[in-house]
Amino acid sequence: MYLKFFPAAAALIALSACSTLPSSGPTGSEIRSSAREAYDVGSGLQIEIISVESTDSLPPVIDMLDWDLPAGVVQPSDMVGPGDILNISIFEAGVSLFGGNMPAGAVGTGGFDPSVRVNTLPPSRVSDNGEIDIPYVGRLSVSGKTVGEIQDQIGAGLQDLSQSPQVLVSRQQVISNTVIIGGEIAQPGRLVLQTNDESITDVIALAGGYRGNLKDLMLRVQRAGAEANVRLSDILAGTYGDPRAFPGDRLTILLKPKMYSVLGASGRVQQMTFLRESMSVVEAISAAGGPASSSGDPESIFVFRFTGENKDEPVVYHFNMMRSETVFLAQRFALWDDDVVYFGNAAANQPRELIQTIGQLFGPIVTATAVANNLNN
Repeated sequence: MYLKFFPAAAALIALSACSTLPSSGPTGSEIRSSAREAYDVGSGLQIEIISVESTDSLPPVIDMLDWDLPAGVVQPSDMVGPGDILNISIFEAGVSLFGGNMPAGAVGTGGFDPSVRVNTLPPSRVSDNGEIDIPYVGRLSVSGKTVGEIQDQIGAGLQDLSQSPQVLVSRQQVISNTVIIGGEIAQPGRLVLQTNDESITDVIALAGGYRGNLKDLMLRVQRAGAEANVRLSDILAGTYGDPRAFPGDRLTILLKPKMYSVLGASGRVQQMTFLRESMSVVEAISAAGGPASSSGDPESIFVFRFTGENKDEPVVYHFNMMRSETVFLAQRFALWDDDVVYFGNAAANQPRELIQTIGQLFGPIVTATAVANNLNN
């Protein structure tokens, strides 16, 4: 009696299981239909679907450079600014206003008047307002002036107070004519632009070079309230030319590897890093292990990405890897950072899962019945 019930029960369960069987993801046709319906159901996404079948279907090479920075100001390398610390020495002939000492080696050398005296003032920090204080002269505005101009400015202030004053100014500590570099760099800190003609690659080299794998590094440049984020490899390769570093720049090298996600009926489901600086879709498929032999469909491989100037336009590229021309095109199709590679589920996988489900449900009962029959015999 129980054996007669099995076929009918199996058929009933099979009919109910068809709509509830688990799968590793939608089939290719389901992906295409759902993409077309997305806008209609009010998601706000108008998804474009492109089948990669010819060179015309390859995406255009888009300028993805993110270098929207204002041009810096070219200035003399000895220009003084807020925060700089100045050494100031005043040389006087005859009666000294400051009562300084005779320069070393002055007597008997013929190089100096024996009556010349030198006075070295305490180090002077340029205030946030760009000013310094000089005894007997008062407060002077020096920001934006060169060392030579400041010497003349102090000398002019002392002209009526001292006999033939000569002023020597040097910078003990430079703050204004520097850049800050940090992150994945050998020697992070403040770096002085000695010539004011240093490029960003020069600054990186002077700071000891980058640390880590080049393909995984991002360079962030902050200037005058603006910010640019670019791949460090592009900077070193000259993609942007050889951009100059300007005083006040803040450079940060970040560990930010390019990533893509693998979903669906693949050999693995995870987020993966680029194997090298640039990868093709073929390389991404291979690194992911390809479609799963038991459930994946090589005719239904998709790349999901956002395109457009603001990366807000969704596009789905379809690859039928059973076609030889598509395989060649996939080798020329560049993968982007944050792409999603999706392996569609094979339609033939549903009957296979149905059989497996029936086997799991009735396997123990069939085994028990067989044992009972053997005992009765």
